[in-house]
Amino acid sequence: MFLVALSFAYFAKALSGSYMKSTITQLERRFDIPSYLIGVIDGSFEIGNLLVIAFVSYFGAKLHRPKIIAVGCILMSIGTFIIALPHFIIGRYEYETSVRWVVNSTLNPSPCPVGSPFVCLSGFVYQILGCVQTISVVGPVFGYLLGSLCAKIYVDIGFVKMETITITPADARWVGAWWLGYLIAGVITLLSAIPFWFLPRSIPISGPRVPEKCTPEQTSFIKESPLLKHKYPADDHTSFIEMAKDFFPTLRTLLAHPVYLIYLCVTIIQLNSLIGMVTYKPKYIEQHFRQSASKANFLMGVINIPAVALGMFSGGLLMKRLKLNIMGAARFAFGTSLIGYILSLFFFAMSCENAKVAGVTLSYNSLDAISYDKHSVFTACNSDCFCSSSDWDPVCGENGITYVSPCLAGCTTSVGSGKNTVFSNCSCVGVAGNFTASTGQCPQKDDCDRMFPYFLALSVITSFIISLGGTPGYMLLIRCIKPQLKSLALGFHALATRTLAGIPAPIYFGAIIDTTCLKWGQKRCGGIGACRIYNTTAYR
Repeated sequence: MFLVALSFAYFAKALSGSYMKSTITQLERRFDIPSYLIGVIDGSFEIGNLLVIAFVSYFGAKLHRPKIIAVGCILMSIGTFIIALPHFIIGRYEYETSVRWVVNSTLNPSPCPVGSPFVCLSGFVYQILGCVQTISVVGPVFGYLLGSLCAKIYVDIGFVKMETITITPADARWVGAWWLGYLIAGVITLLSAIPFWFLPRSIPISGPRVPEKCTPEQTSFIKESPLLKHKYPADDHTSFIEMAKDFFPTLRTLLAHPVYLIYLCVTIIQLNSLIGMVTYKPKYIEQHFRQSASKANFLMGVINIPAVALGMFSGGLLMKRLKLNIMGAARFAFGTSLIGYILSLFFFAMSCENAKVAGVTLSYNSLDAISYDKHSVFTACNSDCFCSSSDWDPVCGENGITYVSPCLAGCTTSVGSGKNTVFSNCSCVGVAGNFTASTGQCPQKDDCDRMFPYFLALSVITSFIISLGGTPGYMLLIRCIKPQLKSLALGFHALATRTLAGIPAPIYFGAIIDTTCLKWGQKRCGGIGACRIYNTTAYR
């Protein structure tokens, strides 16, 4: 029952964490913030753990574990609800658009107002480790699937008329119902706390029962395991103050262990790259391969995460079949990581051409060659329109070129309403004649659609190979430490990896991504907002 309850708690925690990563682009657009600030928000997910994790790992092993876990689940639930709170205390989402919803009318206001400013709207032990680790991987699958579902739903669903929304989920201004998933995750986390209140302090086993087929090493490990003892020897005679005095000497002994220290350094380096990649991979799929947020999250949930789960399971199975000792497990983990990172280099060969946007990646005077030099969005064809250069309201010209706004495309009239609006007399689209433009960016996905399946295949293969070393590496950590230090070792490992990888990696990865932005959005109160389009060559 404890294993079932713990697995459910792991599932809830993993679901919440992965759902947060699936909402990155939604939060960027909703609150008009750059990627590095999103990295700060994502990294702050670990700050609460840092405050208590080492002490809980040390004292929790000597106190009533189930109740401590229950309190932790309740705190996580409260935190998850608080994340959704901004949606209910701020106003409705207003995106930049020159398209008005006009009932029973076919003529909208001119997108290019001449002579006036342009205005827009804004074994036993192995089985326990195997179950918990597997559930902690299954959680992200449901987290990303939940993110995919919520990304399809408009952020203000139920508060606005959907027929008045002029953008689609594929638009760079679309914001899904990011808050809904946090409410669902909070309820699941709260439910996971209930079983722990009814569990005893220790397992009522008179003596350790060892399976007959266990190796001598496994037998020794099981007999020494605190899971199979009534209490710690210190529980009856050691006070809380005495345990506190023993904390730092115990920690000093742990950090003096060379194998543990090397493993800690290696995992910190590895997790920096993995956390940064996982955090922004859905965003990368959106920007580089021009997929919607919903599809990017769906693919992460049904392709990448299952590959990781299969890799971890296969790694444990291979470790058992090959009967690897500590050194064998270390070599296996190192080899799989090395092969995985070498294969990752092939991602640089999988790219697609950047979007053709006049005044951003193309010059108005030369619409056939993409250039990342600084271009002007103003030219002779829109000089009389008094357009704003800060707006992002893209339209697709009849010539296959995207323009930043109908005004900057030189359009003077529009017909239709909502998503079906068609702009006409667009002087920048063609030299002569009645050239038109439609709402949204031009697709231009031929090269991306051809390359995208290869990207997904390589992504699955590298994820599987790297995760093969996950279980052997974790068992290396478990086996190299004395039983009485294992709880503290695991807690300090989590503390160090979160401090030096979980928090900084999303921040500096986000800052690097921000340097590739070609067109920033504009906040209503001034200053830059979320990035609208990236230089995909540099982003790669």
